[in-house]
Amino acid sequence: MEKTYNLIAGRSVGRLAALSDGVFAFAMTVIVLDLRVPPLAPIHSESDLARAVIALAPEAATYLMSFLTLGIFWVGQEAQLEQFERADRDLTWIQLAFLAAVATLPFSTRLLSDFIGFRVALLIYWANIVVLGSLLYASWAYAERARLVAGEAPPDLARAVRRRIVVAQALYALSAALCVIDTYVSIASIFTLQLYYAVAPRWRPRANGS
Repeated sequence: MEKTYNLIAGRSVGRLAALSDGVFAFAMTVIVLDLRVPPLAPIHSESDLARAVIALAPEAATYLMSFLTLGIFWVGQEAQLEQFERADRDLTWIQLAFLAAVATLPFSTRLLSDFIGFRVALLIYWANIVVLGSLLYASWAYAERARLVAGEAPPDLARAVRRRIVVAQALYALSAALCVIDTYVSIASIFTLQLYYAVAPRWRPRANGS
């Protein structure tokens, strides 16, 4: 009976995508809540307000970085789900674990914004990214092994998906390692990497090489 149940459980890619959209939307909304309007009491002049706004820089930086993080992983997950012909119970639980890591990002973002000069906070944030990437890789690897990928998927797609995740995670690791110099250097490197992955697909050379 248990085996029969496992055969019918978690087979809907559509419902998995709908749940994923909800979790990503929640996480993207929660991370902005750390950007609070400065309290009114200490503000008595234009310069006071300017200083208060500038003091929000760590929160603004981590918000932008985390929004990019979530956007990149949403696109990555969406690309996978579009290629899945169906799901099964094991793939669904891998995806649920991935969503648990997504839901954790607001915590690691807040930790980093509150302790932006501390390496431990930066490494915890990076660990969150590692878990996201690892689970996305595991999702694709399992779907291939279980023959859940649609038959019309391009033959070189599997290699491209794996390579993109592995290369991105290696670059994230190098960026995180820069925290031995300074956490701000590491954050700047991560942010630059994310901008690259967000816009690079549009930077394609022309056929004539110009």
